[in-house]
Amino acid sequence: MNDNNQNHKSYAVEMYGIYKRFGNVLANNNVDLKIQAGHIHGLVGENGAGKSTIMSILYGFYSADSGEILINGKPVQINQVEDAISNGVDMVHQHFMLVDNMSALENIVLGSEESFSLNMVYKNARMRLQELMDITGMKVNLDEKIEDLSVGYCQRVEILKTLFRGAKILILDEPTAVLTPQESLQLFSVLKKLRDSSTTIIIITHKLKEVMELCDEVTVMKNGQVVLDTTIKDTSIKDLATAMVGRSVSLERIINPDTHLDDETEKIENKTVLVAKNIQVIDNLGVVKLNNINLNLKTGEIVGIAGVSGNGQSELLEVLSGLATPMEGEISISTDDQYRFTSESWFDPKKARTIGIAHVPEDRYTRAMVMDFIAWEDQVLGYEYLSRYCRNQLMIHKNMQTDTQMLMDEFDVRPPNPELQCSQFSGGNQQKQILAREINQAPKILLIGQPTRGVDIGAIEFIHEQIRKLRNEGCAVLLVSSELDEIIALSDRVVVMNQGEITGELSINECNETKLGLLMSGGKLEPEVSQQIQ
Repeated sequence: MNDNNQNHKSYAVEMYGIYKRFGNVLANNNVDLKIQAGHIHGLVGENGAGKSTIMSILYGFYSADSGEILINGKPVQINQVEDAISNGVDMVHQHFMLVDNMSALENIVLGSEESFSLNMVYKNARMRLQELMDITGMKVNLDEKIEDLSVGYCQRVEILKTLFRGAKILILDEPTAVLTPQESLQLFSVLKKLRDSSTTIIIITHKLKEVMELCDEVTVMKNGQVVLDTTIKDTSIKDLATAMVGRSVSLERIINPDTHLDDETEKIENKTVLVAKNIQVIDNLGVVKLNNINLNLKTGEIVGIAGVSGNGQSELLEVLSGLATPMEGEISISTDDQYRFTSESWFDPKKARTIGIAHVPEDRYTRAMVMDFIAWEDQVLGYEYLSRYCRNQLMIHKNMQTDTQMLMDEFDVRPPNPELQCSQFSGGNQQKQILAREINQAPKILLIGQPTRGVDIGAIEFIHEQIRKLRNEGCAVLLVSSELDEIIALSDRVVVMNQGEITGELSINECNETKLGLLMSGGKLEPEVSQQIQ
């Protein structure tokens, strides 16, 4: 906790009466927000709560419909990004704004050149950046190309770019979303040094543990309004979660995943139902996406796939669900019958469903839902050929509508209206519908990608319960998640991927963030802790 300005609060940012409407949606509704100078301030809330909108207004992406902004006590007009930067406000986005084939130095200087002589520009910039790196501890090889840097170092380049442009107020959007645990700790150290050198930092995040560990104050938003504004010492994760969701949430497995409580149910015998051997996937550009993947799934078990996004997890789900065909490899499936497929004769998604494989895709908007469909139409997507829904080539709409209503009630979809268009539901309720559709068919194998992406903490609690219930009923579950807490909370066994390869496999009792983070970055564990679970 930073003790600066304890007796007299000096605000770097003050926003009063901010309104912002997009069509019929009131994204910010009379928002007042004050950020103390030289502090780290967390901004949390459900998906669609308005937190990104209020920060986009501060950064000049959007103009407020009405309201007032003060920077260091002085009223300012911020109508575009240049206005924000000129007032010392800058932003590091979740998806980095860097040019891959340019060096770190060239990326940092890009757009800030003050001379026609690039040699002089780069020389002066290098001297200034060396000073910044010495102050912050953010060491980066300025001559290395972005495409050759790790994700953690790319983020350092982004932060250095903002400081180089004179930022005194720094906005970070989900800063640890693509970092390993070790890289996250390094980032925290950097941010604390920046705070101690009088930089004001605002973090948009959904990771409440990180808020409690890193921030001085926190603001919770819900439905476009501020519902809680407090110091970290006066709140708790439970208080923040309750403010976000509007009700008490059971957090035992969400915020304390390391405890990994055993479910009080009879254990299912672990029978192998899927064995994938030597899976190889190469994309159209010749880049290896999956390299010699060997994997097995067992009944009554959740296998978590851990790794920084983009390391082959998506391709693995596509291959195992029949959406993509590997260049090499084979798969054996033992559900109701014995099946074997090779790269020369792979299965498709329809065949996958008929042999008991269900799939909840990572991207619900492009892979799992048709946004223009009515809810009951989407609820049978991929299963419309079943006799309950189709007879003599005629669709039985009544059964579709009846089943959709039943599933909406069971899975607490809000509003529980089968006649609404899919696009009219929130992200969390869309995810519940997709999960309901796949679970309703009692699959033998469930492949699930990013089950709680963009979902509020109340829906997370429910979705986790459904995944565990399915596991306890004997389903084999393969879980891909970029949230390490989620992997540890749900999994019985964890497989780690890096650059399209499996770098390790651990039972849940062997897992912790340090070990997983090392494997996620391509490192190796000591022999006594790296034994694979057969």
